[in-house]
Amino acid sequence: MDKNDKSKPSNRVIIVSNRLPVSVARNNGNLNITPSVGGLATGLSSFHRDSNGLWVGWPGVDPVNSEEKKAMENTLRNDFSCLPVYLSAYDLKKYYYGFSNRTLWPLFHYFTTYSTYEKSEWKAYRKVNQLFCSRLLEVLEPGDIVWVHDYHLLLLPDMLRQENVDNAIGLFLHIPFPSMEIFRYLPWREEILRGMLGADLIGFHTYDYTRHFLSCVLRILGREQEYGQVVAGNRLVKADTFPMGIDARKYSDAVNLPSVISEKETLRDKLKTEKIILSVDRLDFSKGIPERLRAFELFLEKYPKWRNKITFIMLCVPSRTKVEQYQLLKREIDELVGRINGRFARPGWLPILYMYRSVPFNELIALYSEADLALVTPLRDGMNLVAKEYLACHSKMGNGALVLSETAGAAAELGEAIIVNPNDMEMIADAIAQGLDMTLTEKKAAISFMSRRIEKYDIFRWAEDFIEHLSHIRGLHDLNKQRFLNKDLQGVMRDSYKKAEKRLILLDYDGTLVSLKKKPELAKPPAELLHLLSNIKGDPKNTVVIISGRDRECLSEWMGESGVDLVAEHGTWLFEADLDKWWIKEEGLAEEWKKNFYPILEMFSERTPGSFVEEKTYALVWHYRKAEPELGDHRAKELMDALHDMLSGTALQVLRGSKVVEIKPAGVNKGKAAMYWLGKEKKWDFILAMGDDWTDEDIFAVVPENTWSIRVGFKPYTKANYFMESPVEVISLLRSLADIKD
Repeated sequence: MDKNDKSKPSNRVIIVSNRLPVSVARNNGNLNITPSVGGLATGLSSFHRDSNGLWVGWPGVDPVNSEEKKAMENTLRNDFSCLPVYLSAYDLKKYYYGFSNRTLWPLFHYFTTYSTYEKSEWKAYRKVNQLFCSRLLEVLEPGDIVWVHDYHLLLLPDMLRQENVDNAIGLFLHIPFPSMEIFRYLPWREEILRGMLGADLIGFHTYDYTRHFLSCVLRILGREQEYGQVVAGNRLVKADTFPMGIDARKYSDAVNLPSVISEKETLRDKLKTEKIILSVDRLDFSKGIPERLRAFELFLEKYPKWRNKITFIMLCVPSRTKVEQYQLLKREIDELVGRINGRFARPGWLPILYMYRSVPFNELIALYSEADLALVTPLRDGMNLVAKEYLACHSKMGNGALVLSETAGAAAELGEAIIVNPNDMEMIADAIAQGLDMTLTEKKAAISFMSRRIEKYDIFRWAEDFIEHLSHIRGLHDLNKQRFLNKDLQGVMRDSYKKAEKRLILLDYDGTLVSLKKKPELAKPPAELLHLLSNIKGDPKNTVVIISGRDRECLSEWMGESGVDLVAEHGTWLFEADLDKWWIKEEGLAEEWKKNFYPILEMFSERTPGSFVEEKTYALVWHYRKAEPELGDHRAKELMDALHDMLSGTALQVLRGSKVVEIKPAGVNKGKAAMYWLGKEKKWDFILAMGDDWTDEDIFAVVPENTWSIRVGFKPYTKANYFMESPVEVISLLRSLADIKD
């Protein structure tokens, strides 16, 4: 496919996940394809059907020959709108059972001691992500929306960008995103973050996960965020919270199906107990199943009145049975169930009914609707849809109770549940008793609030909400894309430059002509830059001004030989090469105030390792580029808040630049300095203004509308007319102008 061909815009949503929403199996040499049950497949299958899109993923088996491959692909594509990605047994072992589930899954769920860091598994993970990328490139059309799901494919978004894919890309993580203290254990943490930042929109179930991700982006990659937005190259990436819902109506309506009613009657006849407690889990160490069993054992000890009156149905769906940790977990659960039943069972009564299998939908609905209390106590869970499914089955009758772990993502939405610490056995035991003793009025009130919430923000609204936000972010990207100074625009600029008789070139220094350095003294201009500036200044039609925040001594030493005009300290000091002297732009400036504020900045410097205070003639600057990024950002905000109050009513102002906070006289800024040169000619034929941070916005605000004003480094909110990516591009542009001769 020609990715530059815009003749056939498409509105397809291409869902990409590790597994397809159908399962392919061989039976007596024939292929059987059936819809998958549970997880992402159940949640998004309805949306997939309605969106007329395509689902890309592993089908569960690899074809044995070309004929079977052709038959499988035709059936999957025509009947299920699915496109298979084939994985070898080795890839599956290393990528899925290996890196995905022995590294990322335990790490992201805070089980750091279970995580392994095998380089061969990382290579397989990267290889499989590339396989998915290649498969997508075969079918991707202009206008397609790519929606990548979960931790198996975190590298895929950036891999697509590396192939110059310009489609909208969304990424949703269905498991927790850990805090920085946990995530930094990962040796390949930078690659994972860059992979995720290939997306336009990254979704998480809770605000905490979003916050953790943005913190890692700041502290590991050094990229700051503003309102959840991160600049990645020439794109704006948004991280936001979208709590996943369920098809609530499907569950609430199913309660009255004849097959479900029959299952319910059978269940009650078999159990013959007053109350039913239910837990439904996939076998996993993150679900807190052993802890829940111990809490139930404690409940039977503390509340003997419930013995013989309740049955705890524990449905545990087999998972990753080939992984040793899961085999050990299964053994532990078996032993706990046996011990508790052996200890408390009586003739005709078994405390725990342990079901180690998956169940059909009608049987699951019967369990949900008949259970008087649902016990959902994972140690850590991205969302946990079991809690929502249980509530949906009780939305009409309102006769259930929910005990929910505070570490499940669903707890952020379901505050009316009985919230517990999953590691506190006594708390869970008491919560079980509380839930069983609740009156029908109390149950109805709690379920009414929670049911309305999950009905309103169901799976369809969740998917629509994500796609709407993705389209909005993409729209901003498309608008900003038009503002990048591409080769065609640079050609127009050179033509304008060549025709002009009076040219004014206003240039910031740090971040514009040279890359930003952690130590300001390391940003000394190379000889090639000085020669280039001298060359441009040597054209009698040109006036070149460097407008910087640096002090005049530094600019004189570094730039004096270039022959250009200079502005120091954001407009305080001006230097005209023809006059060969510095002079103050604003009269009456004072410096006595510095002694009152220097101790404050010094205190912040002492509290923030890596930061320091710089004293200028009429300004004080707190630098934090070398500080730990998140701490520096936090301290900068704290300092700004403190100084705003202190400077109120004074002739001073505080501004925040690129990793600096500066106090200076209120009447001084780069824009006012630029006005001096703008006013020296009645009409400039050509004006070029370039800068990289918020202090340069004052220049962009005062130059004429037709100025070639350029923000270096993509920032979505700027008064500049154009963008360039880096100082490297700036130097290249200036060289092309310097080569133009009359």
